[in-house]
Amino acid sequence: MQIIRFADLKAEPWRNGGGVTRQLASRPSAAGGEDGQDGSWDWRVSIADVTRAGDFSPFPGMERLLTVIEGDLLLLTVGGAEHPVEKYRPFRFDGGAATAGALPTGDIRNLNVITRAGAYKAYTSIIELSKKRSKPLWDGQLGVLLQGQATVADATHEPEALGRYDAVVGSDGSTPEVLGRGFLAVVSIDPVED
Repeated sequence: MQIIRFADLKAEPWRNGGGVTRQLASRPSAAGGEDGQDGSWDWRVSIADVTRAGDFSPFPGMERLLTVIEGDLLLLTVGGAEHPVEKYRPFRFDGGAATAGALPTGDIRNLNVITRAGAYKAYTSIIELSKKRSKPLWDGQLGVLLQGQATVADATHEPEALGRYDAVVGSDGSTPEVLGRGFLAVVSIDPVED
């Protein structure tokens, strides 16, 4: 059972100074660079703090799936079209498109999933947790506790408490299951079939 503790993640400043990103997980690209930065991966899941309005870094050849997880609203302009992105409502857009964000209600935190277009497809679902029925996380999934109190366990591990924004890596072998009260983001990343 693999738990990624948010408190242990290093905050990396954006190139434009508009916020910081903490990477939860990524899959390096065979064709990419060795530093794991700026698109040298086939997919990446991260949490970003947006503290001022401005341009987003472009990721040509990538698809982005952004979900506001703290704060009320991010006003995104993608390729000249304005899109209000509300809390817990995932929004998909072309990573190579000219993109800028405005913060009409203040700072926000978002869950970012970036995938190589044509190779992987990502989906984000916001699940309300239950104390009676656990939420299994399968291979290719990552569960991120957004708010509330929860534990995770599998067939070989005792329950462990999750903190806010801690992530659990899914597995088909000894499937981890999350139990508690609150909200969990479940990110699924699937290879695109030819």
